[in-house]
Amino acid sequence: MAETTQLMRQWRLLQMLSRRGQGVPLRDMAEETGVETRTILRDLNVLRNAGFPLAEHVQERGKKFWYLSREDGIGQLQFTLEEASALYLGRQYLDAFAGTLFWSGAQSGFGKIRAVLGETTVEHLDKLAEATHMTSISQADYSARAEMIDDLMVGIEDCKVTVITYQSLRSTEPVTHYNVHPYAMVFHKGALYLIAWSVDHSAIRTFKVDRISEVEVKGGLLKFERPERFDPGQYLEHSFGIFADEGPPQTVRVKFSAAVRRILEEKKFHPSQELRPQPDGGIVACFQLASFEEFRSFVLSFGRHAKVLEPKGLADDIRQEIFEMQAMYPVPQRNGHVRHSDVT
Repeated sequence: MAETTQLMRQWRLLQMLSRRGQGVPLRDMAEETGVETRTILRDLNVLRNAGFPLAEHVQERGKKFWYLSREDGIGQLQFTLEEASALYLGRQYLDAFAGTLFWSGAQSGFGKIRAVLGETTVEHLDKLAEATHMTSISQADYSARAEMIDDLMVGIEDCKVTVITYQSLRSTEPVTHYNVHPYAMVFHKGALYLIAWSVDHSAIRTFKVDRISEVEVKGGLLKFERPERFDPGQYLEHSFGIFADEGPPQTVRVKFSAAVRRILEEKKFHPSQELRPQPDGGIVACFQLASFEEFRSFVLSFGRHAKVLEPKGLADDIRQEIFEMQAMYPVPQRNGHVRHSDVT
């Protein structure tokens, strides 16, 4: 995770240098990122060795400024008409990142492409774009949350204790203030989530950014020690989405009917998925999961075409859910009476 923090800080340095064409003093970069000047020097050397056109010049009184050269590297980046058109056509696939780290840069870039291509070309490309479409169902809009997301990223990058105002889905209180140690942001199914150590719960928790209304990054020396080996990918390895439990994974087996078999074969729903064809044309899907919260909804979405074989606890949960659903839809009888489900 230390490597991730360094990469995020280096990205902020590039943004800073890109916006301030006259250059930025070393001390200013250190103050804005909250690290020492020698750390900034190491970052700048890493970026220069990676091919970014960084340079420095000395102004009056011997003060050194770092800047991005416009004469080589990125400054010399040129696109063919085909390349610029392809990038412009792909802009719709970045709409999901509105308000996030790269959004403003992407919009600025697309604006420049539009200006170079001209109105007639852009109109033609807009018509061409209608041939492809990305649905926006269940996609969150973060365009009005850019500042809050930026604060969360500062907390992650600088290991700053952060206070969030949050209202969970099942909360009985209007809002709750949590002291958290933000570890990472995860983009999942059109929404952003914050994975953080919750001081109030003494455990790692996942917070949906849509339900965070305020963010306060604590200043001064109030920092936390990030776990050296924390990796969001590993943390979510045995979840079926974004919510994880700390317990060991369990083997989950679900029998799917022949009617939906191709759905399972066409897509890998989880890295641990194993498929075992059955003589009746159906298929048994096996998973290694530690959390069933999102998996229950997945199984129920197949209705009568999916049956949990193991573990027993998950099968019991599905049975209880079906029982309660049936109670909501009583079957009318011919004599006008209603027969309620007797499923147990």
